[in-house]
Amino acid sequence: MKLLESKVALLNRDKIKSRFIYHGIKRVFDLLAATCGIIILSPLMLIIALLIKSEDHGPVFYKQKRIGQNGKAFEMYKFRSMFVNADQMLAELKEQNDVEGPMFKMKDDPRITQIGHFIRKHSLDELPQFLNVIKGDMSLVGPRPPLPSEVAEYSDYDKQRLYVIPGCTGLWQATERNEVGFNEMVQLDIQYIQKASFIFDLWIIWKTVVVMFKPNESY
Repeated sequence: MKLLESKVALLNRDKIKSRFIYHGIKRVFDLLAATCGIIILSPLMLIIALLIKSEDHGPVFYKQKRIGQNGKAFEMYKFRSMFVNADQMLAELKEQNDVEGPMFKMKDDPRITQIGHFIRKHSLDELPQFLNVIKGDMSLVGPRPPLPSEVAEYSDYDKQRLYVIPGCTGLWQATERNEVGFNEMVQLDIQYIQKASFIFDLWIIWKTVVVMFKPNESY
Protein backbone atom coordinates (compact mmCIF):
# COMPACT_ATOMS: atom_id res chain seq x y z
CA MET A 1 0.00 0.00 0.00
CA LYS A 2 1.37 3.38 -0.98
CA LEU A 3 1.24 5.82 1.92
CA LEU A 4 1.88 9.55 2.23
CA GLU A 5 0.68 10.45 -1.25
CA SER A 6 0.70 14.12 -2.26
CA LYS A 7 -2.15 16.33 -1.11
CA VAL A 8 -5.36 15.93 -3.10
CA ALA A 9 -8.30 18.21 -3.83
CA LEU A 10 -10.91 18.71 -1.14
CA LEU A 11 -13.06 15.67 -0.44
CA ASN A 12 -16.66 15.37 -1.62
CA ARG A 13 -18.56 15.65 1.66
CA ASP A 14 -21.93 14.69 0.14
CA LYS A 15 -20.43 11.52 -1.34
CA ILE A 16 -19.08 10.54 2.08
CA LYS A 17 -22.49 11.07 3.70
CA SER A 18 -24.26 9.04 1.01
CA ARG A 19 -22.47 5.78 1.89
CA PHE A 20 -25.38 4.55 4.03
CA ILE A 21 -24.69 0.81 3.72
CA TYR A 22 -21.04 1.14 4.71
CA HIS A 23 -21.80 3.44 7.65
CA GLY A 24 -24.61 1.13 8.81
CA ILE A 25 -22.40 -1.98 8.73
CA LYS A 26 -19.60 -0.05 10.42
CA ARG A 27 -21.89 1.06 13.28
CA VAL A 28 -23.24 -2.46 13.92
CA PHE A 29 -19.72 -3.90 13.89
CA ASP A 30 -18.51 -1.14 16.25
CA LEU A 31 -21.24 -1.90 18.78
CA LEU A 32 -20.67 -5.66 18.72
CA ALA A 33 -16.87 -5.46 18.75
CA ALA A 34 -16.70 -2.80 21.49
CA THR A 35 -19.11 -4.72 23.71
CA CYS A 36 -17.19 -7.97 23.22
CA GLY A 37 -13.92 -6.10 23.78
CA ILE A 38 -15.06 -4.79 27.16
CA ILE A 39 -16.24 -8.25 28.25
CA ILE A 40 -13.19 -10.19 27.04
CA LEU A 41 -10.59 -7.64 28.15
CA SER A 42 -12.22 -6.77 31.49
CA PRO A 43 -9.65 -8.81 33.52
CA LEU A 44 -6.78 -6.98 31.79
CA MET A 45 -8.49 -3.63 32.29
CA LEU A 46 -8.95 -4.40 35.98
CA ILE A 47 -5.24 -5.20 36.36
CA ILE A 48 -4.29 -1.94 34.59
CA ALA A 49 -6.65 0.01 36.85
CA LEU A 50 -5.12 -1.50 39.99
CA LEU A 51 -1.57 -0.77 38.79
CA ILE A 52 -2.44 2.87 38.02
CA LYS A 53 -4.11 3.30 41.40
CA SER A 54 -1.26 1.68 43.32
CA GLU A 55 1.44 3.83 41.70
CA ASP A 56 0.31 7.27 42.88
CA HIS A 57 -3.20 6.71 44.30
CA GLY A 58 -4.67 9.10 41.72
CA PRO A 59 -7.73 8.54 39.52
CA VAL A 60 -7.67 5.54 37.18
CA PHE A 61 -9.40 7.20 34.25
CA TYR A 62 -8.72 10.43 32.41
CA LYS A 63 -11.39 12.40 30.55
CA GLN A 64 -10.42 14.95 27.93
CA LYS A 65 -12.48 17.17 25.65
CA ARG A 66 -12.00 16.22 22.01
CA ILE A 67 -13.55 17.27 18.72
CA GLY A 68 -15.49 14.69 16.74
CA GLN A 69 -17.46 14.50 13.51
CA ASN A 70 -18.62 17.88 12.15
CA GLY A 71 -16.85 19.71 14.98
CA LYS A 72 -18.98 18.20 17.76
CA ALA A 73 -17.20 18.18 21.14
CA PHE A 74 -17.23 15.10 23.39
CA GLU A 75 -15.33 13.67 26.36
CA MET A 76 -12.88 10.94 25.42
CA TYR A 77 -11.96 8.30 28.00
CA LYS A 78 -8.50 6.85 28.57
CA PHE A 79 -6.58 5.10 31.29
CA ARG A 80 -4.55 7.80 33.03
CA SER A 81 -0.94 7.50 31.91
CA MET A 82 0.33 10.83 33.25
CA PHE A 83 0.66 12.49 36.62
CA VAL A 84 -2.45 14.21 37.94
CA ASN A 85 -1.07 17.71 37.27
CA ALA A 86 0.03 16.89 33.69
CA ASP A 87 -2.22 19.50 32.06
CA GLN A 88 -0.72 22.26 34.19
CA MET A 89 2.79 21.17 33.19
CA LEU A 90 2.04 21.32 29.45
CA ALA A 91 2.65 25.06 29.06
CA GLU A 92 6.25 24.61 30.26
CA LEU A 93 6.89 21.86 27.70
CA LYS A 94 5.37 23.42 24.57
CA GLU A 95 8.76 24.48 23.21
CA GLN A 96 9.99 20.86 23.37
CA ASN A 97 7.33 19.57 20.96
CA ASP A 98 8.78 16.81 18.77
CA VAL A 99 6.30 17.33 15.90
CA GLU A 100 5.49 20.36 13.78
CA GLY A 101 1.97 21.76 13.66
CA PRO A 102 -0.81 22.04 16.26
CA MET A 103 -0.39 18.52 17.70
CA PHE A 104 1.87 18.09 20.76
CA LYS A 105 4.09 15.01 21.07
CA MET A 106 7.20 14.61 23.21
CA LYS A 107 9.26 11.42 23.18
CA ASP A 108 10.67 11.77 26.71
CA ASP A 109 7.64 13.43 28.27
CA PRO A 110 8.36 13.84 32.02
CA ARG A 111 4.63 13.83 32.79
CA ILE A 112 4.23 10.11 32.04
CA THR A 113 4.07 7.70 34.98
CA GLN A 114 5.92 4.39 35.18
CA ILE A 115 2.87 2.27 34.33
CA GLY A 116 1.93 4.99 31.83
CA HIS A 117 5.02 4.28 29.72
CA PHE A 118 4.01 0.63 29.38
CA ILE A 119 0.33 1.09 28.60
CA ARG A 120 1.06 3.88 26.09
CA LYS A 121 3.72 1.80 24.33
CA HIS A 122 1.23 -1.03 23.84
CA SER A 123 -1.78 1.30 23.27
CA LEU A 124 -3.53 -0.15 26.33
CA ASP A 125 -4.39 3.33 27.62
CA GLU A 126 -6.93 3.54 24.77
CA LEU A 127 -9.06 0.58 25.93
CA PRO A 128 -11.67 2.73 27.80
CA GLN A 129 -12.53 4.27 24.44
CA PHE A 130 -14.71 1.22 23.84
CA LEU A 131 -17.22 3.21 25.91
CA ASN A 132 -16.94 6.13 23.48
CA VAL A 133 -17.59 3.70 20.63
CA ILE A 134 -20.74 2.33 22.30
CA LYS A 135 -21.96 5.90 22.93
CA GLY A 136 -21.42 6.73 19.26
CA ASP A 137 -18.84 9.49 19.80
CA MET A 138 -16.14 7.35 18.21
CA SER A 139 -15.70 4.39 15.88
CA LEU A 140 -13.13 1.61 16.16
CA VAL A 141 -11.42 2.98 13.03
CA GLY A 142 -11.14 6.60 11.98
CA PRO A 143 -8.99 9.72 12.31
CA ARG A 144 -7.57 10.53 15.74
CA PRO A 145 -9.96 12.91 17.58
CA PRO A 146 -8.13 16.25 17.98
CA LEU A 147 -8.08 18.71 20.86
CA PRO A 148 -10.06 21.97 20.51
CA SER A 149 -6.76 23.90 20.57
CA GLU A 150 -5.52 21.85 17.62
CA VAL A 151 -8.67 22.40 15.57
CA ALA A 152 -8.36 26.15 16.15
CA GLU A 153 -5.17 26.04 14.06
CA TYR A 154 -6.54 23.78 11.29
CA SER A 155 -6.55 24.82 7.64
CA ASP A 156 -9.53 23.95 5.43
CA TYR A 157 -7.58 20.92 4.23
CA ASP A 158 -6.96 19.74 7.80
CA LYS A 159 -10.64 20.14 8.74
CA GLN A 160 -11.55 17.36 6.32
CA ARG A 161 -10.49 14.96 9.10
CA LEU A 162 -13.69 16.00 10.86
CA TYR A 163 -15.98 14.79 8.05
CA VAL A 164 -16.18 11.32 9.62
CA ILE A 165 -16.50 9.84 13.10
CA PRO A 166 -13.08 9.74 14.83
CA GLY A 167 -11.58 6.38 15.69
CA CYS A 168 -9.77 4.53 18.46
CA THR A 169 -7.22 3.61 15.81
CA GLY A 170 -6.60 4.59 12.23
CA LEU A 171 -4.26 4.38 9.27
CA TRP A 172 -1.75 6.70 10.95
CA GLN A 173 -1.66 4.75 14.24
CA ALA A 174 -1.46 1.37 12.53
CA THR A 175 1.35 2.29 10.14
CA GLU A 176 3.54 5.36 10.55
CA ARG A 177 2.58 6.56 14.07
CA ASN A 178 5.22 8.95 15.45
CA GLU A 179 7.56 8.43 12.52
CA VAL A 180 5.74 11.23 10.68
CA GLY A 181 4.62 14.75 11.57
CA PHE A 182 1.24 16.45 11.72
CA ASN A 183 0.91 17.16 8.00
CA GLU A 184 1.72 13.57 7.08
CA MET A 185 -0.80 12.35 9.68
CA VAL A 186 -3.50 14.48 8.08
CA GLN A 187 -2.60 13.09 4.64
CA LEU A 188 -2.96 9.54 5.94
CA ASP A 189 -6.35 10.39 7.45
CA ILE A 190 -7.54 11.89 4.16
CA GLN A 191 -6.35 8.78 2.33
CA TYR A 192 -8.29 6.63 4.80
CA ILE A 193 -11.50 8.64 4.25
CA GLN A 194 -11.07 8.29 0.47
CA LYS A 195 -10.46 4.54 0.57
CA ALA A 196 -12.67 3.64 3.55
CA SER A 197 -14.39 0.25 3.34
CA PHE A 198 -15.29 -2.52 5.76
CA ILE A 199 -12.37 -4.65 4.53
CA PHE A 200 -9.98 -1.71 4.89
CA ASP A 201 -11.24 -1.16 8.46
CA LEU A 202 -10.60 -4.82 9.30
CA TRP A 203 -7.06 -4.53 7.87
CA ILE A 204 -6.36 -1.48 10.06
CA ILE A 205 -7.73 -3.27 13.15
CA TRP A 206 -5.47 -6.24 12.40
CA LYS A 207 -2.44 -3.99 11.97
CA THR A 208 -3.31 -2.29 15.27
CA VAL A 209 -3.41 -5.63 17.10
CA VAL A 210 0.03 -6.43 15.67
CA VAL A 211 1.33 -3.04 16.87
CA MET A 212 0.00 -3.73 20.38
CA PHE A 213 2.19 -6.85 20.61
CA LYS A 214 5.06 -5.46 18.55
CA PRO A 215 5.01 -1.69 19.20
CA ASN A 216 6.15 0.82 16.61
CA GLU A 217 7.58 4.23 17.60
CA SER A 218 4.61 5.04 19.88
CA TYR A 219 4.97 7.45 22.80
